Amino acid sequence: MSLQSQIEAVLFVSSQPMKVGRIQKLLAVSSEDVVAALAALETKWNTEESGVWLMRTSDEVQLMSRPEHAELIADFVKDDMVGELTRPSLETLAIIAYRQPISKPELEHIRGVNCSLILRNLLMRGLIAEREDSVRMQTTYTATMDFVRLLGVTSVTELPEYNALREHPLIADMMAAADASVEPASPEIPTT
Repeated sequence: MSLQSQIEAVLFVSSQPMKVGRIQKLLAVSSEDVVAALAALETKWNTEESGVWLMRTSDEVQLMSRPEHAELIADFVKDDMVGELTRPSLETLAIIAYRQPISKPELEHIRGVNCSLILRNLLMRGLIAEREDSVRMQTTYTATMDFVRLLGVTSVTELPEYNALREHPLIADMMAAADASVEPASPEIPTT
């Protein structure tokens, strides 16, 4: 599998711009190799015929829709931004609010399903925030002030039965199991 293909896959699933250094560490390659692969991806994607665009700054890169299609994309995602939240989205949001900061593997262990699209939707709506946890070396998710304001409270600690649910032994056991099952990052990118 080529480095270009691996970078493309990582950028495709990333909801935020990625630092070039993070890509380098993740794939265990030199910065020169990453820069060369990104240049090849720019040549591949940044054409008149492509609807996908590789956006680069000096130290960050993101795969996105072509800027000229902004109005079309805005119309397409409008329902995701203003429509009602689905039951799975509400479940995910509740787990994040009560257990924050929580990583994606922990969240998926509790829910038992992949949460990538739900997290993207909640991020787009501004209901959750994504942060890098330098201690755990993972991305974690928290509820935003916009979410708290929408509920009419001043803090997530005012949510019903907050302490009882946050400290519930069953959830604590599930979180411990999720932490135990998370392996250190590998330079290999899954192909499926």
